[in-house]
Amino acid sequence: MVKKIIPLAAMERIMKKAGAKRVSEDAKETLRDVLEEFGIEVSEAAIKFAFHTGRKTVKAEDIKLATR
Repeated sequence: MVKKIIPLAAMERIMKKAGAKRVSEDAKETLRDVLEEFGIEVSEAAIKFAFHTGRKTVKAEDIKLATR
């Protein structure tokens, strides 16, 4: 089993902030999976931008570029 990074409670808070009255465990788990996968994809792209400019440090600008 792969350890997840984002807690389920955070997923519930996000969905309730978006207007959900109730949130199932399955919905929380699915949102977590989707957000973690998206986060990995964005991070990989941002790392490439940082490397391309000769840096080892990923900066906010790299993340912004990666999400365009």
